[in-house]
Amino acid sequence: MEEIRGAVTRLRPAEARVAAVVLADPEGAAVASITELADRAQVSQASVVRFSQALGFAGVPELRSRLTGDLSRRALELERSNIAEGEINDADSALDVVTKLAFHEARAIEHTAMALDLEALDRAAGAMAQAGRLVGFGVGASGLVVEDLSQKLQRIGCPFLFSADTHVQLANAALAGPGGVAFGASFRGATEEVIRGLKVARGSGALTVALTNVADSPVARAADVVLTTSVREAQFRAAAMASRMAQLAVVDFLFVRVAQQRFDNLAMALEATRAAVRPR
Repeated sequence: MEEIRGAVTRLRPAEARVAAVVLADPEGAAVASITELADRAQVSQASVVRFSQALGFAGVPELRSRLTGDLSRRALELERSNIAEGEINDADSALDVVTKLAFHEARAIEHTAMALDLEALDRAAGAMAQAGRLVGFGVGASGLVVEDLSQKLQRIGCPFLFSADTHVQLANAALAGPGGVAFGASFRGATEEVIRGLKVARGSGALTVALTNVADSPVARAADVVLTTSVREAQFRAAAMASRMAQLAVVDFLFVRVAQQRFDNLAMALEATRAAVRPR
């Protein structure tokens, strides 16, 4: 069902109506016929079939099978965790807090991995592996994620410039240039500093990559390559917990794919950086 939520913005209007019906009543959709789904969404049966195919399924039977599997797994998860969709509150025990956070963060990573565009991941990784200059943009929790990617890539010899100072970020963006790659992260996709950085970098000739939870957001539209997380944040999100964990997971996916493409020099770079810090 996370795949459906993530696909809504790119569906045709009739297909989007089918998506709305499925999301509103996934249990009913899992057992409904094509005719019943078409009637509920007030679209043609062909639109229901196209909706299924737009999500990558061969047809409606395969979609129903996936819905049934998702619902069964979800029921088992809730039974195991005994937390339902409960928010963290001031009456929760330490066990309640740990259980709830562990459940939601693990689910965020799992759903993100399932919905991630692997072609976009490899396009970004390929460009980063060959880039002469890498620059990053992000503030707050997303800034920490970009800093994490910067540290990882620099350990294997990929020059990645990142500063928490957004003016420095813009200066780096202006000099990214052709052959460079600019990476920006914003969970909701509306951070002005990240949007501006991506636009400036694109104007300099660099390839722009965005990491966001909203596929049709200003940050996504400012990027050539978009990597999306699949997270529903709870109201208690003082430290953007589930979103940050999902972003860090994508950063790890990206880093490993870059490292694979620089495999010949990987061991030497890692050993050199380890040797430099080992005495400390």
